[in-house]
Formats: sequence, C-alpha cells, structure tokens
Amino acid sequence: MPISPRLLVLLFLVLLPAVTTRIYASDEVQYFAYLRSLWFDGDVSFENEYQHFYDKGIAASRGFHETFLERTTETGRRINFGTIGCALLWAPFYAVGDVAARLSRALGASVAVDGYSRPYIAAVSYASACYGLLALLASVAIVRRLGRWWPGLGDLGGLSALIVWLGTPLLFYMYIAPPMSHATSAFAVAVFILAWLIVRDTWSIGGMAALGALAAVMAMVREQDAFFIAGPAIDFGWSLLRAGGQDRTRRLGAAAVGAATFAVTFMPQALAYLALNGRVGPSHLVARKMYWFSPHALQVVGSPSHGFLIWTPLAAIACVGLLVLVRRLPADARIVGIAFVVMAAIQIYIAGSVDSWTVAGAFGQRRFVALTSVLVVGLAAVAAVAREVRWQRVALGVTLAAATWWNVALIVQFGAGMMDRQRLEPARIAYNTFIVVPRALPWLAWRYVTDRASFYESARSLGAY
Repeated sequence: MPISPRLLVLLFLVLLPAVTTRIYASDEVQYFAYLRSLWFDGDVSFENEYQHFYDKGIAASRGFHETFLERTTETGRRINFGTIGCALLWAPFYAVGDVAARLSRALGASVAVDGYSRPYIAAVSYASACYGLLALLASVAIVRRLGRWWPGLGDLGGLSALIVWLGTPLLFYMYIAPPMSHATSAFAVAVFILAWLIVRDTWSIGGMAALGALAAVMAMVREQDAFFIAGPAIDFGWSLLRAGGQDRTRRLGAAAVGAATFAVTFMPQALAYLALNGRVGPSHLVARKMYWFSPHALQVVGSPSHGFLIWTPLAAIACVGLLVLVRRLPADARIVGIAFVVMAAIQIYIAGSVDSWTVAGAFGQRRFVALTSVLVVGLAAVAAVAREVRWQRVALGVTLAAATWWNVALIVQFGAGMMDRQRLEPARIAYNTFIVVPRALPWLAWRYVTDRASFYESARSLGAY
C-alpha cells in the first residue's frame, strides 16, 4: 500500500509532543557540550559544562567524574569522545531556543539565559526528532530514485520508511533519547546517499563538490559514518573504468574538487581535534579500542544477548532485501545495489571492530541507526517482490507487524525498567513482548503522559504496575 510522505509528516506532527526534552546520559552531555561551549564560551573547553551536569545530578556517577572531570587530553582540556557535527546541525534550533529564553526572561519568567535551561534542551531534542523525520523523507526519495530501474519499487518508499521508523531504534532516539547523535546521523547519511544517486548521473564538478561537503558533514556527526563513502566510491570507480579518455579526465577532476570540498567542510572538526587532542584525529582512548580485523563482526550481528538482528529483527528482512535489490536491478545499474550491500557490510565490520561492541546499557545496537535509509531500501525491495504473490504479501505483513511490535515493546520494557538494560534475555523479552506489555500498555501510556521523567531512568519491578 503506497504511503505518501505527507502522511509521515502528519504522523510526526501528531507525535511531536511525545519527544522527551531532557539530557540524561553521558554521551548526550558530550554532544550538547560542544554546542553550549561554542555558543556561549566560543571554545571547545568543556569543564564548566561537565561540572554543571554533574552538579545537577544528571551525570552524577563516579565514572563520569573520573573520565570527564579528572582526566585531560593531550592538550590539557577535558575529554570529549563526541564530534562537532551534531552541534552544527542543532545550532539553528538552539538559536530559536536562545531567543525563546531571552524573550521569556524579558517578559518576567524565571528562565535562565545560560544555555542549559529548558528552551535550550527542548530545542536540541526537537532538532533531533526533526532530523529523524528528514532522514525518513530522504529515504523515501532514495527509493523513488531507485524506482527508475525497478518501477515496482518506487512507490513503496513511504510504507517502508514508516515500518523502519517504528521497527528500529530510530524511534527511541527520536523520542526517548533525542540528544544522542543517532537521529542526526541517520539524516546525514540519508542525505549523502540521496545526493550520490543524483550526482552519479553525470559526476559533474558541482555535484561532486556537494557530495564532498555532505560526506564531511556525515563524518562530523559520527566518525564511523565516514565509511559510507565506500559505496559511492565503488560506483565512481566503476564509472571510471567504463568512461572514455576525455570523460575520465573530467571525472577525475570532479573527484579532486569533491575531495577539496570535503577537506574545507571538515575544517571545524579538524580544528576541534587539534584543540582537544593536539592532532587531527579522535582521542587515543578511542583509537586504542579499535581492533581493525573486526573480531566481533559475527557477534555484533547475531549475539543472543547483544546482536543487531536480535534487537532489531526487521533488519534481517531488510538485509535480505539488499541482496534482492542486486538481483533485480538491470545490469547497468547493478553496481548501485552492490554499493548498498557494501555500505551495510562495512558498518557491520566497523561495529565489530570496537572493543565496546555490545553497547551494553544503550537501547539497541545504536551504531546501526545510521543505516536507516539503507534498511528502508532493503525493506522496499522485499515488499516489491512479496506483493507479486498474495500469500507472500500476507506472510510478509504478519512478519513485519511482529518485528515492529518487537521493537515498540522493547522500547517500553527498556524505558520502564522491565528488562536488564545491560543485555537481552530473548526468552524473557519474548514473554514480556507478547504477554506482559499488551496487558500493561494502557497504564504505561498514561504513565508516559503524566510522569515521563520516570522512563529511561530507574529500573522498576513489574509488580509496581
């Protein structure tokens, strides 16, 4: 059933009041600290921001104090494992929050104009939610673009985007923990992929310049997202092999312009790296956690306690769809399908290279939220094949409904403290998902409306319900 992007926008507006406007976790503090420090202090020195959140009890753990208020970087500043990209993308919303705070103060309200008060936190939270929506809309446009080669695919982008929205951790990071970087990451990657599919028609100088700039933004939002460049790079390399001498020279020149644009656009992050770490690169504490032979690649996908496909079974269907895409695209466009497979595979490889591959304590394998647009494409491919046969449509519909409910029920259990947040227990989760949560849902919905701060905070026993 085709779904218009307008319906996605309407649903987003209806759900906008559900966005949780607060900062809770240390990662959120780090990304927010970039923006607050740049806006009010004009630097990337974060000690006052960290001290504020520690004193307020928001990041009051001993571990936070030891890592962020006792240790220093190579240049003597406080550590920040985040990047500057979210701050840059959040800045227009933060500006609105700043104006709102100043107007409220001028009208006599007791609102602090300090970068920390409610208007500022709300601005960042709604910014992430909006970027999550834009990621979905860009994903719809990507599927429509692919429909040039596979007409049966083009009108399924809206439906696939809706299912991925509800059936993956993107939902959590748009509404429960929006000051994390993941919804913004999904946006940056989706826009980059969409730009690639447009630019590849001619590989023009202007197009490559835009692609280089978007690649830099993507890398500044989350460092691992830079590896999405591999997909378009394979496609570009293949186009060079088929191009004539003069055309090949022109395309190489365009690529050089794209690389230069990347370097210029990446300058804010490069300068931040230099100020913090004394070199252009992340903290050595991050680098030493990487094992580039990816010893955990299989675990990060299939581990019963932490695996991506256990947290998000919808992703398994979408990954099958990427292989279907390769087979169904015509020969002259098959390299595009291969590029999508490569982008997904590299993200798995990188996630499996990190010592902290389990991301224990976080909701889902959150590093894969960047794959949102890729999952939408894969799911659309599966749906395009399934709708050719009635029983396949029915089977797929039931499977997608179950996978989507699994994600929603996991969010409920995670936020309400009904599960171990350090690891999955599949049997217990399945029982809660299909037996316990449906019974408790009305009460939980009421609690979310009346006592939202109690979610994603402290584990409560089910007996309290």
